Amino acid sequence: MDDRQEPHESAVFVFEHDVRDDEIDVLGHVNNLAYLKWMQSAAVAHSSACGWTTERYLESGGGWVVRSHKIEYLNSALANDTVVVRTWIAGFKKVTSLRRYQIVRKLDQAVLAEAETNWAFIGFEHRVPRRIPQEVIEDFRRYQASVDS
Repeated sequence: MDDRQEPHESAVFVFEHDVRDDEIDVLGHVNNLAYLKWMQSAAVAHSSACGWTTERYLESGGGWVVRSHKIEYLNSALANDTVVVRTWIAGFKKVTSLRRYQIVRKLDQAVLAEAETNWAFIGFEHRVPRRIPQEVIEDFRRYQASVDS
């Protein structure tokens, strides 16, 4: 993921998580699947902060599904760590959106992983891709602008 450009700081949504005992594997570090859960939680929290809660997506008849994930693990998260998931929207296309993540250990700011998720917007009724509503895009941009001011 070396083609990645750092976003403007205001575009970044920050989500913190305290590592739980059930996330530690037999090797003594956080299981790789936990990173996916943190990414999902950060994306949902960011969307909610932009005004797009689960309920609002249900009311609108459409929402996001994952097309693909890409994760590069760089360092291990350990028991008792607090991790910070930094996430931002790298761009919107007609029916897809690329979201990027950087996961760091809060204590020493060590980068634990860098990742991205390619999301597709679908209509819930037929479960097929649908154009991302302009309102969704505008609300994400408006949230970013409100953080800037």
